[in-house]
Amino acid sequence: METFLGLDYNVWWFLVFGGVISGYAILDGFDLGAGALHLLLNKEQSRRIAMNAIGPVWDGNEVWLVIGGGALFAGFPVAYAAIFSAFYVPFMIFMVGLIFRAVAIEFRSKEPMLWWRKTWDIVYNIACIVIALSLGLMLGNVAYGIPLNADKEFAGNWMSFFHPFPIMVSITTLALFLMHGAIYLTMKTENRLYTKMHLLGNNFTVFFVLSFVITTLYTLLYIPHLSDQFKQNPGLFILPVLMILAIANIPRQIKKGLYRYAFLSSALTIALLLIMVAVEIFPYLLYASNDIENSITIHNAAASAKTMKILLIIALIGTPLVGLYTAFVFWTFKGKVKLDEMSY
Repeated sequence: METFLGLDYNVWWFLVFGGVISGYAILDGFDLGAGALHLLLNKEQSRRIAMNAIGPVWDGNEVWLVIGGGALFAGFPVAYAAIFSAFYVPFMIFMVGLIFRAVAIEFRSKEPMLWWRKTWDIVYNIACIVIALSLGLMLGNVAYGIPLNADKEFAGNWMSFFHPFPIMVSITTLALFLMHGAIYLTMKTENRLYTKMHLLGNNFTVFFVLSFVITTLYTLLYIPHLSDQFKQNPGLFILPVLMILAIANIPRQIKKGLYRYAFLSSALTIALLLIMVAVEIFPYLLYASNDIENSITIHNAAASAKTMKILLIIALIGTPLVGLYTAFVFWTFKGKVKLDEMSY
């Protein structure tokens, strides 16, 4: 099998896909968190500031989701077909949430009436919560596994998704995004709103830690296949250690008022969580909970070796360009939010 730097192209594309999804979770995660806590901001000015904090970047952050979908389709077409057909219901709910979030952001400021703005505030808040919960539910089911038949097709029903573990992952995802979003808004605000976001950041950090601990204990006790890789490769123990240190550093930096470092620790936490999930499920892309032989792996779901090679070259060129664009946008709009006549 042809390799690049000692790894075959299927593994490389698995890493590329995981990296892109991590980028999306980190970047759109704080957008969704800011939206999920939106109704906790009581004043009109506070809500406008919070919305303008994510205004220049939220749609660009979704580019990473598009790249992730394209990467899955191009590199692992069998997995793409199985995942999007199996997760049709939660994915459509997720898509409706994305649509309504975008509409709410753009429509809210178009009319001055109080009822108009409150309506779109509620839509925006619910949409962000629904998106976060849907993402967590799909991630939890990918990790836990779903029933697949011998043809690699979904063999369950929509109620199959609501196992306790995916639900816990869903709640943990929402808690993580709330913490991530609160920290981001604290960096972008000042005065009384800054103080409120500081308190919310502390509260959501506690919410996330509790959710994470409960989900982790449940995983260790009831889902043994998710810890097999760590048992077989003791060197991987460094990943949970790094994640615990990153989580512990968040309240430490918040207490110091160093929100940029708290945000970086929060972003690192998201990345390490997804890396751990990738390690836990590797080499599976979709684990068959009813029969492991029906599982979809990076080998039986992959495109041809030539296709993977060409895709990797494209990814090595395109992904850094998207990263540079994202960094440029954040650099351009750095600093505290100031409202003007062009604001939302």
